[in-house]
Amino acid sequence: MLGNELLRERIPPLKEMSLRDWRQALTTPPMYRVGNSTLRIQTHFVCLIAAVGLFVLIVWYAMSPPSRSHRSYLYSEHYDMLPLSNVITPKSVIDSYNATYPLTPPVRSAFGITYRIGVISDLDTDSKSTSESSTWVSYFKKGHLTWDRVHGSASFKWDASEPTRLTSTLGQGKRGMELSELIVFNGKLYAPDDRTGIVYEIDGTKAIPWVLLTNGDGRRVKGFKSEWAAVKDNKLYVGGLGKEWTTSTGELVDFDPMWIKQIHPTGQVSHHDWKTNYEKLRRSVGIEFPGYMIHESAVWSNIHKKWFFLPRKMSKEIYHEDKDPYHGTNLLLTTDENFSNIDVVSVGEAIRTHGFSSFKFIPGTEDDRPK
Repeated sequence: MLGNELLRERIPPLKEMSLRDWRQALTTPPMYRVGNSTLRIQTHFVCLIAAVGLFVLIVWYAMSPPSRSHRSYLYSEHYDMLPLSNVITPKSVIDSYNATYPLTPPVRSAFGITYRIGVISDLDTDSKSTSESSTWVSYFKKGHLTWDRVHGSASFKWDASEPTRLTSTLGQGKRGMELSELIVFNGKLYAPDDRTGIVYEIDGTKAIPWVLLTNGDGRRVKGFKSEWAAVKDNKLYVGGLGKEWTTSTGELVDFDPMWIKQIHPTGQVSHHDWKTNYEKLRRSVGIEFPGYMIHESAVWSNIHKKWFFLPRKMSKEIYHEDKDPYHGTNLLLTTDENFSNIDVVSVGEAIRTHGFSSFKFIPGTEDDRPK
């Protein structure tokens, strides 16, 4: 065999070897011939190379970016649009929050405190432009509100200029730009579209798409029907109708409108099931499914540490689209953040064809409310 032949080449015949030759043969590492080259196995050197290689692999693995399944997303936790792991976001940007509110400093005078305010339109199917292809329109109208703290009264005046025309080419089901709310968040002005689920930043004459909210738990192909928005703990909360989605005659379809969306200042979205919370709100006035309560306005008060809801409609009867327009309310519901203690008061007289679609506390009034 090759091994025996090599050994015979290395070691002289037994009878010709002296004691010194034997010692030399036993202490010298064996030599193997491969082709025309010779490789001597040196155990300590090989172990050193293996250890260095293992160390390099461990360091490389520790410093490599996280796997796809664990990264956070800028636009939606379920939409692979722009992962935060690929975005260089300084820690100062993540930690900082612009709490400026109102955006325009109020003016004090002998008549009271004057605030700059605005409203935005939800034209439903009329938002489709009649002169531009694949374009939808909303209008942003501004004015001034003066609060007389001495007499506890307010006056209002619109700007003389025409409303700002806002357009978008983004729609769903041939509808879009049905902006249901206007809110200041992180030093900017935002408006959610209750048709597409897009939250727009309103910047002058531009409506800039910011994030996309999808229905229910976020794993739906349909846009979230956003109806109200509030700021709590430096995050933007966007909610829907707060009732079960049903057919036109009240048959249950799903619970998607009973989810809410929580948006971080960076744009990261999380989805939260508020079904139990909404049920507690309507139960406080004796309503159980198939009865319903529809929400389009809610505010979180940092002063009171409570939620305030002004429901738009409610009924102890099953939903029916022909009867629904006559179920307007005049109730204000107040609850702690756990929805464990709910207070109910009336605001004025109920007008069954009218309901609340939005409200804000006047800054500087300590978030006072009707008693």
